[in-house]
Amino acid sequence: MRTAVSGTGLALALVGAVAFSGKAVVVKLAYRWGAEAGVTVDAVTLLMWRMLLALPLFLALALWAGRGQPQLTRRQWQQLALLGFTGYYLASFLDFAGLQYISASLERLILYLNPTLVLLLGWLLHGRPVRGRQGLALALSYAGVALVLGQELQLQGDDTLKGALLVLGSAISYAIYLSRSGEVVHDIGTLRTTGWATSIACVLCIGQFLLLRAPAAAILPEPVLWLSLLNALACTFVPVLCVMAAIRRIGAPLAAQAGMVGPMSTLLLAAIFLDEPLGASVLAGTALVLAGVALVARR
Repeated sequence: MRTAVSGTGLALALVGAVAFSGKAVVVKLAYRWGAEAGVTVDAVTLLMWRMLLALPLFLALALWAGRGQPQLTRRQWQQLALLGFTGYYLASFLDFAGLQYISASLERLILYLNPTLVLLLGWLLHGRPVRGRQGLALALSYAGVALVLGQELQLQGDDTLKGALLVLGSAISYAIYLSRSGEVVHDIGTLRTTGWATSIACVLCIGQFLLLRAPAAAILPEPVLWLSLLNALACTFVPVLCVMAAIRRIGAPLAAQAGMVGPMSTLLLAAIFLDEPLGASVLAGTALVLAGVALVARR
């Protein structure tokens, strides 16, 4: 029975990692469809559609997870608002904006630096020492990203640096979310925290669109709308459920190790659907990042 449960948990973790990694490819395809149709598709509009379509699902998740539970206090709502802003609104917006300038492969590698960024935040904000193996992990991870970034700068030009900085900002924002979410998750539960924090982020993304864009900007080519639906379901809501279910079955450490297939699946999907080059530099950089994150995960 334990083997069967472990197998199911591992499968769920793998499905969640691959589905999450497909988000960048779907976003790049949406930008490409918009350009081919002569329609401006930007991060604000694309993110609005993703969150608008995902909002009912995450709201239902929050209400379902909170059934029979005590009402949230004002302080808990404030904490959820902060988590929603940093972890799902700001991180998502910067990520979508950065994908206008860099490849899906480089984006996934930068986002995969999250464990190392949490380590750095612990050092900067709380004075936690970075020990020998952790320092090696940081060196390997950032050397891998630098290798891929250097190659892309040669091929794509200065906009690559702008995109990389935007995605790095996304990774830092999500690392702040990770470093502050533990207390809230302990108080009200993982699913309830995820449901409400994401619902708050959805409202923020929709509100941002209403403030910055005319209503007519929401009219996009049909393929872009279908891609937005795919992004909301297969690359946003379903992976959250898969990863949460996997953690309950096999624990967070093993689920995190299974998530290491994410960068590799992004490389393959980007090569297939976006014709992104899968050269030696990209593979070497990916290997360095994975090795660094693996060292952090061993702790």
